[in-house]
Amino acid sequence: MKKGYQRLKTYKAKTISLSYGKMTYVHQGKGEAVLALHGIFGGYDQAFDVGKERLSDYRIIAPSRFGYLGSEAPENPGPKEQGKAFVELLDNLGIDKVYVLATSAGGTDAIRFALDYPERTKGLILYCSAAPLIEKPKSFSEYQGPPSFLCNNFPMWLMSPLFPSSMGMESSTIYSMMPVSERHDGAVIDASITNPDMMRNFDEYPIESLQMKTLIFHAKDDKLASYEAMEKAVPRFPHCTFISFEKGASYEGA
Repeated sequence: MKKGYQRLKTYKAKTISLSYGKMTYVHQGKGEAVLALHGIFGGYDQAFDVGKERLSDYRIIAPSRFGYLGSEAPENPGPKEQGKAFVELLDNLGIDKVYVLATSAGGTDAIRFALDYPERTKGLILYCSAAPLIEKPKSFSEYQGPPSFLCNNFPMWLMSPLFPSSMGMESSTIYSMMPVSERHDGAVIDASITNPDMMRNFDEYPIESLQMKTLIFHAKDDKLASYEAMEKAVPRFPHCTFISFEKGASYEGA
């Protein structure tokens, strides 16, 4: 736990007060602006790590999504509201347009942002991301994620030996997830609201209307975000390039 908190300090995250509450984020680099959106059990740390090796070429804006690592949540913390919050953050930073880069549960927020704010979106990049369905489901799970009691430090640490078989991640991933308790509210929001949103509100996700270029990466061994579902969804994305990998999902989600 001590190492986890010490690691977070190295990111030099900032907190801004927005209309709904506080949002914590990392903003570094220069060049093209990239809004990086993390997955479940992530935060500004996971989001920033995706682009930290390319700061000489890209300006990385890595916020904690609702309920994660210093970011508060409004009364209705759905993807539409999350998109509004991102726009408010970008406005405060003086950034007009961004490439949106997202993984896992962050993919739903990224797709929603691209649909609602095409004028602010230069391109959409999804890697091991949640996928839209190809038709409206007759039924779906209303809660898609670990139960609330598991989204805490000790229970998740106890579960870590099962990560390879249950989630396709190395057990050592637990160290990048700590402190899990600081991510609890966000994980519950993802499980109950974000993850089911493209199913619950299928008609509000007209993927075919997206006009920006989309780049999708997905690993076939991903146990959290279905490769098969994304492969089926790819034809729905206009101007899309799809690149698949046999292996490579060990970091996805956490």
